Amino acid sequence: MKPLNSHLSGFSSGASLGGKVSRFRDKQNIYKQGAPAYSLFYIQAGGVRLTTRTKDQPSAVTGILGVGDFFGELCLAGFPLRTSTAVALTASSIRTINKTKMLQLLRKKNKVSNSLVAYLLASVQHHKEHVSDLLTSSAEQRLARVLLRLACLNRKGPASVEIPFLSHQVLAEMVGTTRPRVNFFMNRFRRKGFIEYDGGLEVHQSIRTVLRRQ
Repeated sequence: MKPLNSHLSGFSSGASLGGKVSRFRDKQNIYKQGAPAYSLFYIQAGGVRLTTRTKDQPSAVTGILGVGDFFGELCLAGFPLRTSTAVALTASSIRTINKTKMLQLLRKKNKVSNSLVAYLLASVQHHKEHVSDLLTSSAEQRLARVLLRLACLNRKGPASVEIPFLSHQVLAEMVGTTRPRVNFFMNRFRRKGFIEYDGGLEVHQSIRTVLRRQ
């Protein structure tokens, strides 16, 4: 699947979006679920984890985002409150963009606005595919897809990509399974040469063979 930020070819630094850049520490909250939503955010450096909690249920990881990704964009659709909690995965630089300013940018017919619209549409498709994966794929296949997405490995990309290491608990929450099951699958992926650990986590294109199993 094409990474979401591949649609944002209209700008590179984020400066054309305006707004203010703030720095967040590792594991620092950017916003909490239920807070008023007056703005959206663009990641210039670092990464962000999104989690959502429903009544009487533990929090679930609904997204791991990196440089060039937006989050909090549901405010553009009229959602008055945050539907998730956003936490910095590492030390991060995040640009905060006022909702009104972003709507003005989207109404302009230029390269930046076209890239933003394409990104937002791809984001909707991404979430639909994630729900489909949860319903139709095995836990092992869902884990393989998560690793491929984190590495942004499309079929025309490099043979392997190194990504920051995420705890098996976080991966379990993203996949919708237990940490022991993720431990089991990750060990099997390593034995088969699909992944390697060396400071970070290196994901190889060969992990796609997991997706072809019936």
